[in-house]
Amino acid sequence: MCLTPPKHPPGVPGPLESLDNPDPIPTHLRMLMNILVTGGAGYIGSHAVKRLCDGGHHVVVIDNLFRGHRAAIPTQVPFYPIDLRTAQGLTNVLESHRIEAVMHFAGLAYVGESVDQPLNYFQNNTVGSINLLAAMAQVGIRRFVFSSTCTTYGIPKNVPIVETEVQRPINPYGWSKLFVERILSDHAQTDDQFSYAALRYFNVAGAAQEGTIGEDHNPETHLIPVLLQTAMGHRDSATIFGNDYDTADGTCIRDYIHVEDLIDAHATVLDSLAPGERRTYNLGTGQGTSVMQVIESVRRVTGLKLPVEVGERRPGDPAILYANAAKIHDELGWQARINDLDEMVQSAWSWFQTHPLGYEK
Repeated sequence: MCLTPPKHPPGVPGPLESLDNPDPIPTHLRMLMNILVTGGAGYIGSHAVKRLCDGGHHVVVIDNLFRGHRAAIPTQVPFYPIDLRTAQGLTNVLESHRIEAVMHFAGLAYVGESVDQPLNYFQNNTVGSINLLAAMAQVGIRRFVFSSTCTTYGIPKNVPIVETEVQRPINPYGWSKLFVERILSDHAQTDDQFSYAALRYFNVAGAAQEGTIGEDHNPETHLIPVLLQTAMGHRDSATIFGNDYDTADGTCIRDYIHVEDLIDAHATVLDSLAPGERRTYNLGTGQGTSVMQVIESVRRVTGLKLPVEVGERRPGDPAILYANAAKIHDELGWQARINDLDEMVQSAWSWFQTHPLGYEK
């Protein structure tokens, strides 16, 4: 359970739920931290909030709720509906909750949408991150974990991908994240106590194992929930984008990592950050899975029919994209624990069975 937060600040839009407790953190819990989670109402951010709360940290969430869900945040966690594009009231939140570290998940993450709305992506992902870092600098917060993406690699020359692979994004989403990585590097040059980690995700999948929170996007573009929605009859069919790639079954190969493993890596990295350290890691399982293998897994787990259509390739989709995740294992001892695709799908399926309409029900 999260620690009881201090009294919320005046002049800030929220929190919607908050408890009064001006007392300092008890002596026996001083190793724990006051952590701000941006985008904490989203898919990945909400799993981070759960993990941090379960670990006893005092967690504060900001989210503009554009695509997040208030129901994904525990009621005892103070929540502020702050939009990082303006960041109004953010410094007051940071100061009043004595924030010591930030996990930054807030942002937009649809590749196709970024092509159609590049300015929106740069405003949300890049400018929003600048505003956050500026507020942190103003109040002296120097620990930062950033949600980056393997999309910064573009179409890599070498697979599996290592962190030293040249980063050549092929869409505004990838660029919006890579710009933040560069900003972090430059900002760190001005403050030798500022520490950060840029974590490059591959394909995140699954839901909390006990089924309390899960994946609920609108529109939904991720393969596994699209397939599960199709199996439930919420879609007439699912479309796969191309079956003529140079792979064993003709479909694209990707690296699927369970969301709880992903967040476990965040917690491990945050604990490891010493003042002035900079870390960059790929987060994946290190194994490739084809789209067709995912389809067969969903069929096995659900036992339901799954009508699938084959569409045209999407421009810029690499045939094979998966991580070399050895660096984080070698340096911090972390590796994904859930490597079985059926187990990932089962956790997502359990969520959809109890929440067929997502957080609406």
